[in-house]
Amino acid sequence: MSGPFKLAPLPWDEDALAPTISANTISFHYHKHHQTYVDTLNKLVAGTPYADMKLEQIVQKTTGAGDAKEKQIFNNAGQVWNHDFYWRSLTPSKTQPSAQLDSAIAAAFGGRDELIAQLAEAGKTQFGSGWAWLVSKGGKLAIEKTPNAENPMAKGVNCLLTVDVWEHAYYLDYQNARPKYLEAVLGKLLNWDFASQNLTKEDQAVRAAAE
Repeated sequence: MSGPFKLAPLPWDEDALAPTISANTISFHYHKHHQTYVDTLNKLVAGTPYADMKLEQIVQKTTGAGDAKEKQIFNNAGQVWNHDFYWRSLTPSKTQPSAQLDSAIAAAFGGRDELIAQLAEAGKTQFGSGWAWLVSKGGKLAIEKTPNAENPMAKGVNCLLTVDVWEHAYYLDYQNARPKYLEAVLGKLLNWDFASQNLTKEDQAVRAAAE
């Protein structure tokens, strides 16, 4: 379907995360669920001012919307953004946090193991569908969880990493065992390079605003 928004390419091959996340899961998740959010968003924004906005702007302008159509726009725009961010939060390659991120992790959590434990707990305790996030607020790290299509970015919070806890993210591989999925993904696939870049961007934005 044509429209202002396109399905962004995956940052790795569909089988690259196996066996932690199978190619079958990635195929359904990406080509069916993610693609549907993109297609639906294009239909909803056609002929509206949102068609000329960036995805992040749409999410921020429609968060908390009371109007039914704007709520639909938010749900689909949010899910497009969340999935784009989720794919980049994962990598089959071994990565390490930058010195800046490592220091921030130590300050906020005492170490990476505790960070991962808290992120897993957020994912396990998110009732129903949603997301668990590692975020930075003024350089201080924190864990957040959001339901459905919501995300911290919509409220101006800098996101570093996310993990998807909608059932379609894990059910083909782990059935109803969300904790096993979280343990595997958080232990093996987190993209610390991506998180480090997101923390650096925040630092650069703060410095630019101060100049």
